[in-house]
Amino acid sequence: MEIKAQQTKLSNNFGKLLREKFGKGPEAIYVTVSKPYVLIYISGFISATEQVLLDQGQDLTVLTTREYLMKSLDPEMRGQIKAITDIDIQHMYYDWNLDRQTGVFVGVGPSIVAEGKDSESDYKGKKKVHEEIISISRQAEKAPDRVESYMLGSRTLVVIREGILVPIEKQLIALGFVETLRVAKRQLEGELLSNDIHFSAILEAGIQDVFVDWNFELDNSVISFILKPNDS
Repeated sequence: MEIKAQQTKLSNNFGKLLREKFGKGPEAIYVTVSKPYVLIYISGFISATEQVLLDQGQDLTVLTTREYLMKSLDPEMRGQIKAITDIDIQHMYYDWNLDRQTGVFVGVGPSIVAEGKDSESDYKGKKKVHEEIISISRQAEKAPDRVESYMLGSRTLVVIREGILVPIEKQLIALGFVETLRVAKRQLEGELLSNDIHFSAILEAGIQDVFVDWNFELDNSVISFILKPNDS
């Protein structure tokens, strides 16, 4: 099956899965398949119940509920990706922008940084992107031990950071405060990334959305940029 056909089929299948789990599917789904990565960007995704909660300032309740639902959705998404693309997804990363009613899922196949060493690993402004990511990471915790990034398409850039946790964060994880730490880091880093004024100039594109998620066990993070080319 050609890549475009895979992306279309995944888009249709994920729409059905999200509708079954959340009671409402997204208005639009954009899928990018670029081995070993699969990125799914959704928009117009909010249920009537969630909107009521958000209107009452219960953002955390919505995020927590989605976290639990994702635990059951995760293996189903991996199975769909494997069946359609033959990519054996080892890790899933996801994040939401409740204000924009958008979200992203990033599936990573074998070796989060060892593969993808082709044309997609080189793009204009890559060095400056890494420098900016390191600067933001320092503000939030510490400079990562390693940074890699891949332009999966004209509208999708993923950045992988390894070695980002500081001792106090590792201790919080050991004590079981995983979700508390995730919420805190998502708010802090999400704000720093969203408010950064340099990425747009570096990439010569508008930043439509930016997402971040972590795998605390592996001590790594995936940042996803959804771009809007300036000539579009």
